[in-house]
Amino acid sequence: MHSDSPPYRIGITGFRYDENSSHLRGAAGAPPRIRAAFSCDSSNSWSETGIDLQNPNLLFDNGDIFPGESGDAISAISQPIDALLQRDIRPLSLGGDHSITYPIVKAVSKHYTGLSILHIDAHPDLYDQFQGNRYSHASPFARIMEEGLAARLTQVGVRTINQHQRDQAKRFGVRIMEMKDWSDSLEFDFETPIYLSIDLDGLDPAFAPGVSHPEPGGLSTRQVINLITRVKGRVIGADIVEYNPEVDVRGLTAMVCAKLMKEACARILSDYDA
Repeated sequence: MHSDSPPYRIGITGFRYDENSSHLRGAAGAPPRIRAAFSCDSSNSWSETGIDLQNPNLLFDNGDIFPGESGDAISAISQPIDALLQRDIRPLSLGGDHSITYPIVKAVSKHYTGLSILHIDAHPDLYDQFQGNRYSHASPFARIMEEGLAARLTQVGVRTINQHQRDQAKRFGVRIMEMKDWSDSLEFDFETPIYLSIDLDGLDPAFAPGVSHPEPGGLSTRQVINLITRVKGRVIGADIVEYNPEVDVRGLTAMVCAKLMKEACARILSDYDA
């Protein structure tokens, strides 16, 4: 990745934040580990779709943000995303816990009306509040939908839904594709700009062990890559969250993050001029 000098197309921003995690801390340490895996000599810079991400003017590193040092973490997360979008640079964000997605989408929704979200996760993250915290990493999509920041929310890989979150999904008109109903033949087609949010625990822990909330029975790395590359519509931004390097095994999950980052970047670039 290059330092900032226009005109780049994607800005990679790390959010070193896990203060809204409800179980284990550690996700704040993820961004540098993902960058290191992304640059690791064990792979190369080419996406499976044939884009060399080392080509000039594609990616730059927007640095790391430490929202916990600010009195207003929501603004500390939203502002750098808004600044990228004002320059027509698409955001790819590295968490951090999943609570960062709400302020990111808050910024993105100012630039794209009728936003669609494709959310990959073991959990719906639709709690009105969790453990007394309305901004918990278990609640970002409740905040997004109640504020009308997205017109459509589709969730894939869910396998922990309870009645409260079913009620929330019905309230907000969320389409949930539970893992028990998964088929590789499913198609996802969106008519409005797509924001992609990938929680690493959407993958089965056999593929991504380095997460705070491992939930067996999830997606494979290949299935997630296929979702990224085959979803129909214009992808305008993404985040990769909930990687916890403190519980990873031999850096395997960091490499999964880097792979998903590579394919998500390639997909954003393929839609950039659409």
